[in-house]
Amino acid sequence: MKINELAKISGVSTRTLRYYDEIGLLSPAGKNDAGYRIYTTKEIDLLQQILFYRALGLKLDNIKEIIYAPNFELVGALKEHREQLLSKRTMLEELLVTVEKTIYAIEEETYMSNEEKFKGFKEELIRDNEAKYGEEIREHYGEESVKASYGKIRSLTEQQYEALQQLERQMFERLREAMELGNAASETAYEVAEMHKRWLSFYWAKYTKEAHAGIAEMYIADERFTTYYDERVQKGATQFLHDCIVNYTKK
Repeated sequence: MKINELAKISGVSTRTLRYYDEIGLLSPAGKNDAGYRIYTTKEIDLLQQILFYRALGLKLDNIKEIIYAPNFELVGALKEHREQLLSKRTMLEELLVTVEKTIYAIEEETYMSNEEKFKGFKEELIRDNEAKYGEEIREHYGEESVKASYGKIRSLTEQQYEALQQLERQMFERLREAMELGNAASETAYEVAEMHKRWLSFYWAKYTKEAHAGIAEMYIADERFTTYYDERVQKGATQFLHDCIVNYTKK
């Protein structure tokens, strides 16, 4: 299949396909006598995988690492895509129900509780956390702790939900300030760890210093946690946050 034919059936532009070739993400099987890139079933299947991972929000560098890993297995990857997409579909359906109820309440001037308004968003928060970190948090804290945490999220009021979002934004800003000072034992760094404790308390049924220090270790041991903070704050933020928490929990 020529590059323009692949672009047509996949919806991916020829320019993007050439870029994928340049960065080593998806190279053609070869070129024909006229110099056109030629793709076989193998490359077409790989492109499908790339698009699946893109739909799930992964970056190109991460996708490249996954699909070219020695243990990459196509059927297993497809099954994983299915589970994640089913979870995403459920979340979108719940958000859609929330939107439809809100429209109806406005147009028909009927009552809609604050709990109903924010149910879809809280379920999205739970499903996103489960998809990304479910296995790890169960391994470290057990099934009952996870259920208790999700139950606490579902019980958040409108004000608590908004406070949770605002606290996280403030924590990111304070973390940037602490990193500029360059001292993970400073007063500002202490405030960052204190804010992180308050943020965790929205999720945890019970706070302990030991568990707080434990999650800090998990942050730097798992690249998904590292990516979360490094992308939202700046490179090195996860390690610095870890150091802030370690110093905080020792006091």
